[in-house]
This record gives sequence, C-alpha cells and structure tokens, in this order.
Amino acid sequence: MEALSDLNTFAKILTAKGYNGYFHTQGAYAGKLKESIGTYLENCRKGTEGTPKSELLLTGFLQWTGEDEPRIECSMWVKYLNGKFFLHKMEVAKKDQFGGLLKQSKLTNLSVITAPKAKEVIAMVSDTPVQKVVPKGKGFRH
Repeated sequence: MEALSDLNTFAKILTAKGYNGYFHTQGAYAGKLKESIGTYLENCRKGTEGTPKSELLLTGFLQWTGEDEPRIECSMWVKYLNGKFFLHKMEVAKKDQFGGLLKQSKLTNLSVITAPKAKEVIAMVSDTPVQKVVPKGKGFRH
C-alpha cells in the first residue's frame, strides 16, 4: 500500500522509527531528514540544482563508532511526486573501516508506514553472537 506523505509527515514518521541521524539527499545537503530534503528542494526552486528528481536518494549512517570501526549505512529511495513523498526501497549495509561490504540487506515494496524501525534494520546486518550451551560435566570420580 502506498503511503504518500508531505515532507513534515514523512520526516516525522521516519524520525519516530529511529532514523534520526544525518542524511544526504542526492549525495549532498547534509542534515536531518527534513532539513536535507528541504534544502535540496529549495535549491531546485532557486535553480541551482535543476528540476527535482522523481526519485530521491537519501544516504546516511545508522551506526557509526569511528573511522577505524565497522559502520552501518542506510540508503533510501524515495519517490517524489507533486510535493508528496513515498518510501520505495531501502538498502542497509554493514561495511568495514575501509568501506568493504560485510553484510547487506535490501528491502523493497515499502512505504513510510511499513518501513521497519532503525533498530530492526541494524539487527538485520549486525553480527549476533550465537551462544553455545556447554553441558556441565560431572567430572572424574575415583
């Protein structure tokens, strides 16, 4: 089901789901979701960016602990039509400190309503340690 939202509603729903970090719209315009998209659209209106694309690419980090550590990146493809936004697909990737792909998950047929929370998306690409049950030995008896 498609959920078309204006910018305020779109950003509010995704922020409530934990996507509250900084993003880039179309590879530039760093800021929170609403700020980044808003700045891009404002530059389109001013003529410095051309006409707005019908599909916007938003990229950002969901988890960052430093340049020497693995990180989790998120890319969202958002359809933009007549001032309304529709989350189309999402790609989440865990990358090492050199940018090499460690694990990736792609989500399609999304809407802003059905998109998983950021914590759920992080869990999809995180390493969850598997605990092994070690049976208790009775030891040696003499």
